[in-house]
Amino acid sequence: MRFYKYHGLGNDYIVLDPSGFGHDLTEEKIRMICHRNFGVGSDGILFGPIDHSECDFSLRIFNPDGSEAEKSGNGLRIFARYLWDSQKVTEEPFTVFTEGGKVLCMVEDNGENIKVEMGSVSFDSAKIPVEGPDREVINENISIEGSMLTYCAATVGNPHCVILRDTAREEDARNFGPLIEKNFRFPNKTNVQFMEIIDRANIRIEIWERGAGYTLASGSSASASAAVAVKLDHCDSNITVHMPGGKLAIMVSDDFSIYMSGPVLKIAEGTLSEDMFKQEF
Repeated sequence: MRFYKYHGLGNDYIVLDPSGFGHDLTEEKIRMICHRNFGVGSDGILFGPIDHSECDFSLRIFNPDGSEAEKSGNGLRIFARYLWDSQKVTEEPFTVFTEGGKVLCMVEDNGENIKVEMGSVSFDSAKIPVEGPDREVINENISIEGSMLTYCAATVGNPHCVILRDTAREEDARNFGPLIEKNFRFPNKTNVQFMEIIDRANIRIEIWERGAGYTLASGSSASASAAVAVKLDHCDSNITVHMPGGKLAIMVSDDFSIYMSGPVLKIAEGTLSEDMFKQEF
């Protein structure tokens, strides 16, 4: 049961190649592997590559609570680096199918930088989804623990709730994030970002990730936040997104297609022990 661990700006994932895993990947096993005391520890699992009829590769993405995510920007960049390290790809662009849509990946600078075309961001309530009539979810209000917050909702293949603040604070992400994630407005739950506008080319975000909790960095969160900043005319199309784990470069095109670029580092590889799955917690 080989595993490969990488991180993108402190957002760490374990890659499990189906050809070398030899187990059914159950919710219980996912939770155990991702546990930072009883397992290897990670923000999620990337299960692939899997054959696909229309893309070069297919990928399944799991949160540490065992739930499945439609898409992950950092996860896709990590998966691309794994494919490069295992000599399954070159620096030629290749496609990856996710539950959140097809993406185009490019490995650059001899593996040091990964670029991903994340697809188009939509603010359509039916696509995100958000409860209520069909509309673009822009500058709506939500009351959380007696605080009235103004938010925009978006999807880049997975749902996001972006809240503009004078200062992006970890405290807000940790306190409000879990309550917003499971708010009735978001039937599929939602990722949450608190966004601070630095200038027309820079934003700062703090992230609460659906199914994972407080997170140092997130590619899809960076993408959704940058799109909201452009939608509200606070930023131009080329944006550096600052997160506790580091920075990602995001380009938002006129149709709100997202191009994301940033580094990935390999941490370790090894073998999972059968003993791990005998535990209960």
